Amino acid sequence: MDRDEIETVALRWLRWLLIAAFLVVTVFPFYYMLVLSVRPIERVLLDPGGLIVPLKELTFSTYAQVLKSADHGGRGFLEFIRNSGLVALAAAALTLVVSIPGAYAVSRLRFFGRRQIDFLFLAVYLFPSIVIAIPLFVVFTRAGLRGSLVGLVLVYISQTVPVSVYMLRNYFETIPVSLEESAAIDGAGRLGVIRRISLPLAAPSVMAVALYDFMIAWNEYLFALLFMLDRPDRWTVSLGLSQLTNGVEVPKTVLMAGSVILTVPIVLLFFASERLLTEGLTAGAEKG
Repeated sequence: MDRDEIETVALRWLRWLLIAAFLVVTVFPFYYMLVLSVRPIERVLLDPGGLIVPLKELTFSTYAQVLKSADHGGRGFLEFIRNSGLVALAAAALTLVVSIPGAYAVSRLRFFGRRQIDFLFLAVYLFPSIVIAIPLFVVFTRAGLRGSLVGLVLVYISQTVPVSVYMLRNYFETIPVSLEESAAIDGAGRLGVIRRISLPLAAPSVMAVALYDFMIAWNEYLFALLFMLDRPDRWTVSLGLSQLTNGVEVPKTVLMAGSVILTVPIVLLFFASERLLTEGLTAGAEKG
């Protein structure tokens, strides 16, 4: 074998080794969490390292306990999931409503201070969330929005709009200007160009940004704790999960069941959107 063949074979094996290592690091913790959630706590204490669950030990009582309302002796996660879903969907949708025209304006229009605005979008992330947490807490308390899901949505929008505009701007700049000019010559206005040309071509990026915004709002904990701690009926799922770790009376199997419930929607959403991202890219290419 010559040098090129040896390098090709070595790189092929190295690629598969890296993929296997990545799967072990990412998939194994979730699998172990899933195993713990469907085993009785007695068996976990006797054999905490068991990775295979016999059928006779399989139980879903932990999920029933997590999902049942607090009035029925459960942890109320169904209500937490509903709150998180409403907040995450509203935050993602409203962020796109603001970000799409903002990103298009920054990428296509020429106006004074355009570069400075572009820099300010990223400058927001130079400051950790805890820096703005107290000022937001004071402002929202005076505005009567503390303890409100609407207030939480507004906080998440303020956190996701800058990076969403930046991500969409980069994608809009890859769209040939000649396509929009052709549509303008055919009589399309600015809004018509965005709706018929730019948005279909930017569909993959829009989907990616929507998924990012949804994940941020679904998993966020700091602001949910700050604004919702005294309103248990409006807790999000991340805040509800944190309460399972505060007491020794909560079995770790119940904690793992809550963790699975928190993780699974994001995993399913990712795999569902992967196909949509590919279809959006193909559709955009055809429209172009």
